[in-house]
Amino acid sequence: MAKRSKAPPALPSKEDVIAFVRNSPRPVGRREITRAFRVKGSELRIQFKSLLRDLEDEGLIERHRGAKVASPGSLPPVGVVEISGTDEDGELIGRPVVWHGEGEPPRIYVAPERHGTPALETGARILARLKRGAGGVYEAKPVRIIAGRPREIIGVFRPAERGGWIRSTDRRHKSNFFVPAESAGGIKAGDLVRAEVAGVPRRGETRARITGRLGHAEDPGAISLIAIHSHDIPVDFTPEALAQADASEPCPLGARTDLRDLPLVTIDGPDARDFDDAVWAEPDTDPANRQGFRLVVAIADVAHYVGAGSALDRAAYERGNSVYFPDRVVPMLPEALSNGLCSLRPDEERACLAARIRIDAHGNKLDHQFVRGLMRSKARLTYEDVETAYRGNPAPALAPLRDSVIAPLYGAFRALLAARHRRGSLDLDLPEPKVVFAEGGRIARISAAPRYDSHKLIEEFMIAANVAAAETLEDKRQPAMYRIHDRPDPEKLNALRDFLDGIGYRLPKGQVIRPQSFNGILEQARGRGDIHLVSELVLRTQAQAQYSPDNIGHFGLGLRRYCHFTSPIRRYADLLVHRALISGLSFGRDGLRPDEGEKFTALGEHISNTERRAVAAERDAHDRYTVAYLEDKVGVIFSGRITGVTRFGLFVKLDDTYADGLVPRRSLRDDDYLHDESQHALVGRRWGGVHRLGNAVAVRLVEADAVTGGLLFDLVEFAGEETQGRGTGRPPRPPERRADKRPARRGRDKGKKGKKRGR
Repeated sequence: MAKRSKAPPALPSKEDVIAFVRNSPRPVGRREITRAFRVKGSELRIQFKSLLRDLEDEGLIERHRGAKVASPGSLPPVGVVEISGTDEDGELIGRPVVWHGEGEPPRIYVAPERHGTPALETGARILARLKRGAGGVYEAKPVRIIAGRPREIIGVFRPAERGGWIRSTDRRHKSNFFVPAESAGGIKAGDLVRAEVAGVPRRGETRARITGRLGHAEDPGAISLIAIHSHDIPVDFTPEALAQADASEPCPLGARTDLRDLPLVTIDGPDARDFDDAVWAEPDTDPANRQGFRLVVAIADVAHYVGAGSALDRAAYERGNSVYFPDRVVPMLPEALSNGLCSLRPDEERACLAARIRIDAHGNKLDHQFVRGLMRSKARLTYEDVETAYRGNPAPALAPLRDSVIAPLYGAFRALLAARHRRGSLDLDLPEPKVVFAEGGRIARISAAPRYDSHKLIEEFMIAANVAAAETLEDKRQPAMYRIHDRPDPEKLNALRDFLDGIGYRLPKGQVIRPQSFNGILEQARGRGDIHLVSELVLRTQAQAQYSPDNIGHFGLGLRRYCHFTSPIRRYADLLVHRALISGLSFGRDGLRPDEGEKFTALGEHISNTERRAVAAERDAHDRYTVAYLEDKVGVIFSGRITGVTRFGLFVKLDDTYADGLVPRRSLRDDDYLHDESQHALVGRRWGGVHRLGNAVAVRLVEADAVTGGLLFDLVEFAGEETQGRGTGRPPRPPERRADKRPARRGRDKGKKGKKRGR
C-alpha cells in the first residue's frame, strides 16, 4: 500500500484572519495569529507577514501598541475612558479619550467598584482594562481614577513603628500616605485628620504632614467632612468677605414699598435655619375676578448686601450654592447674612424683593408686579404645623392664624394646583430619605421624610413667582438666567418604552412626548403598587436641568419660560435674576453691571457645575451615613427591590432605609448568569432563573464600609427561618442545603415570582 504523504501547510485566507482578529476580546500579536493558524516554515511566514500588511493597508485590521493588531475601530487592552453618563438601567457608560476610528466610538460599560455603587461621576477619567464583548461592546474594569497627586488629603490615621499611615477617604487617591513621627504627635488610631502631601522620597513612600485633627473617623459628624473634602466644597470665607458681611446693617425703608403690615409668614422644615421666602394670600375683592386670589411672594433682598464684584460676590460665585448635609450646611453666604440680615425672621424688619400676583379661580395668572420692599414676617411656621392647623387641629399659637392666614393660602394653592394639573407637570413619586439623629449625634434611624400638602403649597407659590420673574425679564429686555430642562433623549425613551411594555404599561409611540404621557403611566403604577419603580425609571430618562441664558423651556414643569428667583441666599442663579430685575425695573444701583449679561453663558455653565458638585456631595454624605447606620447589621436579611441590572450584578434598594447596594454577579452561585439588556435582567444560562429590574428580593448584608460608602449584598430566598430575622437586627439561620432539590427549580421559581411582582 502506497505511503500517504502529508498535505503541505496552507496560508489562511484573509477572511479567516479577519474573523479571528474580530472575535478576539483584545488586540493580538502576530505571533498569536501565526500560532493560531499553525503557520510554519520561513517561506510561509514571509507570505503570512505580507498578507497581514495587505490587510493593514486595506484598513481591514489596524496596528496597536506593541505590534498588536485588531479590527478597525477596536480599543487597546488598557486605555483611558471618560465617563459619559448612565444608561436606562443606571449602568455607567463611557467613551475612549483617544479614538482614531471612523464614526462613533464603541460603547463602553464600566464595572462598579468592589464596594457597591460606583464613585465615578460624569466627566471622570479612569485608566481601565478593556475587554470586547458581543456586538463590539466593551467592558471596562477601572484600574485607577486619573487625577493629579493631591496637595491635601483627609484620611484615617493608623500608627506604625516610625510614625504612622493615613488611609485617604477620597476614592480618587487610594494609596496610603506615610506620616513621620514628628508630625504624628497626639494623633491616635482611628482619628480623622487633614494633612498636606509633602512629596515622594527615593524609596517611594508618599509622605504627608498632619495639619489638623477633625475628630474620630467613627463620629457621625466626620461623614460630612469626608464628603465636603472629597468633592472640593469650599468652606472657608476670605477675611474680606467675612468683614463685609459683619459690617452689613439693617436696611431702612427709604424709597421701598412698605409691606410691614402684611401678614407674611415663612413655612419651612423644623430644622431650617435660614428663611428666604415668605408668602401671603387673600381672596380677590375685584368683582371681575370672583373666587380668584391675590398673593405675595416676598424674597430676601440679597442683592442689597452682596454687590456685583465685591468680596462677598466672589465668594458666592465660587460656591454657586449652599450645600446641605444631614448634620450641617455649608452656606453660600456667611452666617451674618444667611442666618442674619437676609433671613426673614419673625417680627424683624427685612429688605425684600416681592412679587404681587393675581390669579383667577382656576389658577391662571391674570397679572403680576414686582416691588422692592421692607417686610416683617408675622410667624415662622413649619410644614407639619401648617398642615395640622389647616385640617382643624391647630396648636394654640397658630389658632389665630388659621382662618386669616392659613386658610387663604390653601385656597390659592388649590387654584394653582388645578392649573398645574391642566398644564401637565411631571408628577413623580419618589421617597426622600432623611437621616434622623439621636442625642450625641448617633444615627437613630433613616426613613422617608413626610410629604404634606403644605410642601406643595410652597412649591406652587415659588413656581408662580419664578414664572413672573422670567416674564418680567423678557418684557424689560434684560439678561435672564433661565432654569431649563430639555426633552428626554429618544434612545432612552425607546428603552423605557420597551421595558414598560414588558411589565404591562404602554407608552405611546409616534407622538410628541409630554409630561402627561408619563403621568398616565404613573397613575396606573400607583394603583398597582409599582409607583416607586416606575417613577425611578421615568426619572432616569429625563435630561438634566441646568442654567442658561438660552431658553428652551422647562419640560418637567411644562413651562415655556422659567427662572429661579426665590432663593438668592443659597443659589447664585437667583441672585443674578434679582440683579436683572433691579436693573430692568430701575429699583436701584445694585443691579447687573453693564457687561455682566455678556457673561451669562459662562456663568450658567459654572453654576450648573457647582450644582452638580453639591448634589454629588450631598448624595455621597447620605450614602455614607446610611452605611454607618447599617455597619452593625452585617448578616441581617432585608427586603428590597432590584433597581438596576448590569453585566456586573444587581443593584438593590432596601425597603426600610432606601440604602443602595450591589449583589455581584459572581455571588449568584446557582447558575452562570448572562446580562439580557433588552429584558433588563440577568438570566441563568443553565437553569433559566431570571433576576429582573423591579423584582422584590430578600438580601443579606455582607459588607458595609463607611469609609467608601458602599454596601455588598448576597441574594437569599424567602423561605423557612430566614424570613424571621429580616431587618430585625439579628443574623438569620443559614439555609439548609438539600441534595434532592436542584438549583434549576429554585431559579425558575424566582423568575416566576419576579414576573408577578413586576406586574
